Order: sequence, then structure tokens, then C-alpha cells
Amino acid sequence: MNKIIFDFFPIALFFIAYKSYDLYVATAVVIAATIVQVAYSWFRHKKVETMQWVTLGLMVTMGGATLYLQDEQFIKWKLTIIEWLFGAVLLGSHFIGKKTIIEKMMGANLELPKKIWSVLNFMWALFFISVGAINIYVMFNYDTETWVDFKTFGVPALMAVFILLQVIFMYRFMPEPEAEAEE
Repeated sequence: MNKIIFDFFPIALFFIAYKSYDLYVATAVVIAATIVQVAYSWFRHKKVETMQWVTLGLMVTMGGATLYLQDEQFIKWKLTIIEWLFGAVLLGSHFIGKKTIIEKMMGANLELPKKIWSVLNFMWALFFISVGAINIYVMFNYDTETWVDFKTFGVPALMAVFILLQVIFMYRFMPEPEAEAEE
């Protein structure tokens, strides 16, 4: 739960700053919050996850371009870029290595057939690619306020529903507790 709050911290500050000021102030706030988040990870754990570095790099690049050029499209594209990057990495893991990324992340805690790991990984890749596409639709068809609401509440809601569906899907393939006791 702490990780979820920690990961949501920059997004929450972005939303508050946007509602209190404007997109440009919110962009500066989210850049600063992301830097603080990465620095905290480094000082607390002596390591920073790869995705935090990637997010920081994109945030500074796309957010910096938004501020420098006074063009909100850059910060809006950041969401699609990061989602498509996640999707591409997940798809690539089907061809590189013996295990998909989803299996590497969850395999120590969950026993599933190899084919199911592959299906889950593909479903996650498709999810991230779809969210990136939905972001493009929202950013080009709605105003900035709607986009901010989508980014702040819509994307996490989509993620929560998707995770619930994944749990339901995986449950069908998990070994029965009685079968484990007999072995």
C-alpha cells in the first residue's frame, strides 16, 4: 500500500497544482515531485528502479519542453509514450529470455502454467498500448481539464478494473489448495 501511495504522489500533486493554478505550474510541480521521488528512493533504498529513471527522464524531457515552449501537448504525450514503452517492453519479453516480464515479476509468488504466463504478459502489453491510444483520443478530442481528470482518475480506474479482471482470469489456473496438500 505504501508503494501505491508513493507512486501516486507526483500524480496527486500534479492534479492539485492544476486545479489550483494551471497546467504549466502543475507540470513544474510534477517534475519536482518526480525528482524528489527518485531521490528518496536512492537515499532510502540505495537503488532506483529502471522505470523510475525512465519516468524521470520522460518527465524532465516532456515536461521541460512543455514549460520551455509553452505547449501543453508535450506533457500530454508523456503518458502515451510511457504506456507504449511498457507495452513494447512486455511484448519484447516474449522473444528475449526464458520468462516473460510478468512471470519474472510474479512467478516467485504464483504458480501458473507457462502458456498462461505468456497470455498474461500479452494482455498486459495490450492494456498498456490501449491506454496510450485512449490517451491520444482524449488529448485530441477533449479539453485539458478533461485530460487531467482522465490522467488522474481514469487511468488508475482502468488499471484497477484490469487488475481485477487479471485476478479473476488467473484464479482459474491456480492449483487447488486440496491438490497441493495431497502432494
